[in-house]
Amino acid sequence: MEAIAENLYTVQTVQKIEAILQRLSPERLRVAADFLAYLDERESNDATEELLSIPNFKEDFQEALQDFENGDVVPFKSIRRHV
Repeated sequence: MEAIAENLYTVQTVQKIEAILQRLSPERLRVAADFLAYLDERESNDATEELLSIPNFKEDFQEALQDFENGDVVPFKSIRRHV
């Protein structure tokens, strides 16, 4: 139930933001766009920092990429069947 309430709040928030954006002058709209881009980049950076703080993540990720490039992969369907 909490997830539904959170989703509803998110939808309402997006609708409120869209209504505000419709009323802004072009200059203020550019400022809002720049600010939103900043927030988006910041969130992405925070997520990257969180991943990089996991012990051995960088090495494990590089190994996974190498496995992929070498074709050493397993189809998702075969994994899903055993879950």
